[in-house]
Parts: sequence; C-alpha cells; structure tokens
Amino acid sequence: MNKTAKNKTSYHKSVGAKIILPILLLGLAVAILLYGCSKKANTSSETGNSNAPLIVTTIFPEYDWVMNILGDNPANARVVLLADNGVDLHSFQPSAEDILTISDCDVFVYVGGESDQWVDKALKNARNENMIVVNLMDVLGDRAALEECVEGMQDDEDEHHHSDEEGENHNPDADSTEEESPEDDEGPEYDEHVWLSLRNAGILCDSIENAIQTVDPDHAQIYIDNLNQYKEKLTELDNRYSETVNTAPYDTLLFGDRFPFRYMTDDYNLNYYAAFKGCSAESEATFDTILFLSGKVDELSLPAVCIIDGSDGRIADTVIKSSSSNNVSVVRFDSMQSVTADEIKNGVSYLSVMEDNLTALQTALGLQSDYSK
Repeated sequence: MNKTAKNKTSYHKSVGAKIILPILLLGLAVAILLYGCSKKANTSSETGNSNAPLIVTTIFPEYDWVMNILGDNPANARVVLLADNGVDLHSFQPSAEDILTISDCDVFVYVGGESDQWVDKALKNARNENMIVVNLMDVLGDRAALEECVEGMQDDEDEHHHSDEEGENHNPDADSTEEESPEDDEGPEYDEHVWLSLRNAGILCDSIENAIQTVDPDHAQIYIDNLNQYKEKLTELDNRYSETVNTAPYDTLLFGDRFPFRYMTDDYNLNYYAAFKGCSAESEATFDTILFLSGKVDELSLPAVCIIDGSDGRIADTVIKSSSSNNVSVVRFDSMQSVTADEIKNGVSYLSVMEDNLTALQTALGLQSDYSK
C-alpha cells in the first residue's frame, strides 16, 4: 500500500472513530440509566413491603419485646431503635432524622419518665394523626414507683444546698420565697426504669402487642401466640429469681453506684442501699456516703458490693477498702440503658441480660462465689 492509500485509510478510521465514539458513549449512558432505574426498583422490593407498619422504640428492651412479638416474620413491620449507639436513656437527645422518623411512624413506644421530656414536642408535630403511642409509665399506672431516697443515699441536691449555705451572698429569705413558689413544685418523680422487672415486662408487652395487632390486624393471631410464648419465658425466669431470693442467706443489696433496680427489689421484697438514686447525675460520692455504705457492709457482713453497666467501679472499690470485711466481691448488674446495635447483632436480648442479672443476684445474695464481673 502506497503512502496516499495509507493516509486515506487513516482518515476513514479517524472519521469513523469520531462518529462511533459518541454513539457508544450515548449507549453507555442509556445503559447506566436503565441499570440504575432497574437497580432502584429491585432494591425497593428487596427491602420489604413499604406499606408495612413502622414501629419506633426509644430503648433496647422495648425494641427486643417488639421483635419477640413479631416472631419469625419481622418483615411484617419495620422496626427502629433510636438509642442504639451506647448513649443511655438519661443522656439521649433525638436528632432531626429521629424526629422525622417518629413523625411518620404507626406505633411509637417510649418510657415516659423525666428523661423523655423531649417526646411531647416530637408528638405534637407528628404527621401521622393515627399513630398509636405506648407510654410505658402510663401503662403501669399505679404500679409505677416513686423515686425514693433511702437511708445513706446521696441526694443530688445535697451538694447544691451545702454550697448555697456557705456562699457569701446566701439569702435565706430569697431561698424561702423560691421554695414556696408553686412554679417550683414539679410534683412527684417516678422511677422510670420500669423494664427492670420481669413482672412489669409482661404487662408492658401486652400493651405493645395490642398496638401492633391494631396496625396489622391480618397477623393478629400470630402476634398473640408469640406474646404468650414470650410471657411463658418471662414467668419461668421470674420463678427462678423468686427461688434465688427464697433460698439466699442474704436479703440486702448494696450498690456503690446509681440504683436503677428499684422495681426488681420491690418484686422480690429485697432491701437495698445505694450511693445515688437511679436517675442521679452524681458520680462522686461524699465521705459520709462512703462511710455509711462501708459501715453497712460490715454490719450486715455482705458478700458483695454492686455496680451497674458503664461504671468504673471506683466507688465500690473505695467502699470495700473502707470496710473491715474480707472477701467482698464487686458484682456488676446490667440496666440495659446503653445496649448498642452491634451487641444486638451479636445476640444480646432482654432475656439474656436478665439471665446475667440473675447470676449477679445469686452472687450478691451469697449463693455463689465464682462470679466474674
């Protein structure tokens, strides 16, 4: 082939490429667009029925109860747990996305205590006017227990009042006026840790199941059957707790920590002492508190000082060191206030945690000594 023929061939190839390349690019763009649309459609169908009821829960026990009521067919509903990153009930604040999720949900389950004051505003602006709201405190009614400050327990206001009395600008008359103001009377505070009672759990699950079958009546019998099976497990574990308490050599728990287990001790007629109330913001115990608790360890010859999940155990260790007792264990109870999504994936459940708490209770009441915190 001569030079002129080669040039002609190169020219035709160049022109052909200039014509074909845009066509190929256009075809590729159309293919991507069609694939993208197809992929979105498939994803939509794979994520379940978009018309399934949306159930929003604030804390782990509520979430786990819902999942047990749904049973082997969780696709019948979409379930959201808001507090799934380890932040406990007292510190949780919803994001804007959380508020939007609540606004559109069909069933909303929350505790209803002091820590849930943000809920009123969220529900006021809800877009779903037919939403069923389950307030656990309201469900319990008269079974809800008032927060109490037992002997030796450090009140949140103790330090504040002490500082006021020593302040240079302290005005007794002004304090007296403020105390008499009706605006400062917020009424009684109830213990919001209602889930830490197996007996409460059965009552609360009844209301949750009723709400679920109301928004999904087609599967009502399935939910009823699942609920009954789950309540049998709750009752069986409750009986084991009763047996433990009835056979234990001790009937008193001592917490060098906050005390969220009021409902559990009420269920089994146990006595208790603690550094702080369950919802206390305090983390440093006074000398008087340490002295009182260590004195009780000695007086009652208690085998253990208890702490809760998230505690560094410093107060408990100090109480033990301040006592004259030997072989006192530190026993950790789990209040389920900071369960994470990863822990749920790894199989943590309400019943498994309450099983672990039973083991802790057995040690704290002197039934076993091989407990490892």
